[in-house]
Amino acid sequence: MPKTITNATVIGQRVLNATTKLIEVYAPEIAKTAVPGQFVNVQVCKNTAPLLRRPFGVAGVNADNGTFIMIYRIIGEATHILAEVCSGDKLSIVGPLGHGFAMEAECPLLVGGGLGLAPLLYLAEGFCAQNKPIEILMGGRSEEELFWTDLYEDICQNIHITTDDGSCGVQGTVIALLPQLLDSGKYDCVYVCGPVPMMKAVAEVAAEKNIKCQVSLEKYMACGLGACLSCSCSGIGKRLKVCTDGPVFWAEEVGEW
Repeated sequence: MPKTITNATVIGQRVLNATTKLIEVYAPEIAKTAVPGQFVNVQVCKNTAPLLRRPFGVAGVNADNGTFIMIYRIIGEATHILAEVCSGDKLSIVGPLGHGFAMEAECPLLVGGGLGLAPLLYLAEGFCAQNKPIEILMGGRSEEELFWTDLYEDICQNIHITTDDGSCGVQGTVIALLPQLLDSGKYDCVYVCGPVPMMKAVAEVAAEKNIKCQVSLEKYMACGLGACLSCSCSGIGKRLKVCTDGPVFWAEEVGEW
């Protein structure tokens, strides 16, 4: 996959909830080549700290305008710095990195939780551009966490919701609803991104139902280029580097979650 390093111009930021923001940047070299499932590495500050770039999934692309979006949660020093950038500021970005989703499914079911719903948003847009029906199952701790429905409602035919506290949709995790959905027989592939226990559980249910499943792993990726090995994990019969071999894998390729 082609990749580049560019000084991207910040178009603007939008608050999604108290701890989550959407940022749009102008980077035509990346926007014209990024595919669903890939990520970028962002230098959030020109100072020496934080030293390392931070990986963010590509959450959407407007190739005509040369822009793409990222969605992030403000949880540490780097994201607190990123939250303060304004329109016109520059960010050094490397990308697109990694391998994206295989999009041959005719009736996909997307399953996500937390920030795992960010890369799935671009995947949903990709299927929509192919005129394929898209449904998503999203889970959260409470209704407050499911601001994501506003981002997906114009793309997906159906949005299925679970919450841990039952404040919205079916009470429980996505596993409370997934077997019932898969038993309908209308989905030919599951695409999942989110917390590791959720992804592992989804992959196990998909395997029981004999339905293909792709997972987007979230490991710490210091370099994003396969050099530092910080994101390596066990595959079936070999070690995997999530940043270059993935981050998207077929579920049966993953030996360590």
